[in-house]
Amino acid sequence: VQLVESGGGLVQPGGSLRLSCAASGFAFSSSAMNWYRQAAGKEREFVASISNTGTGTVYADSVKGRFTISRENAKNTVYLQMNSLKPEDTATYYCHARLFQVNYWGQGTQVAVSS
Repeated sequence: VQLVESGGGLVQPGGSLRLSCAASGFAFSSSAMNWYRQAAGKEREFVASISNTGTGTVYADSVKGRFTISRENAKNTVYLQMNSLKPEDTATYYCHARLFQVNYWGQGTQVAVSS
């Protein structure tokens, strides 16, 4: 199983970024996918989840209305569109899959929101 995130960077408050997670080594189209984030000195927290078909999504209250999770099963890729970014969104963002009761994580991509 391999999860590879990309798309992070430095953005001003109010700006947007789109994160991508390329997955391989498992039946991607049969698996729900998640995004988590971890800010410096804080615990990792749930951001968003999407069902295997993409028809069901769940968001943390802190990002609801600003972030959108989506997926392209033909490309084995899950996305996180982040709009109206705030300084408190600064964190390392991780792609996650739970397969047969085992957690798999990507290496993370850093997002910094600052003027």
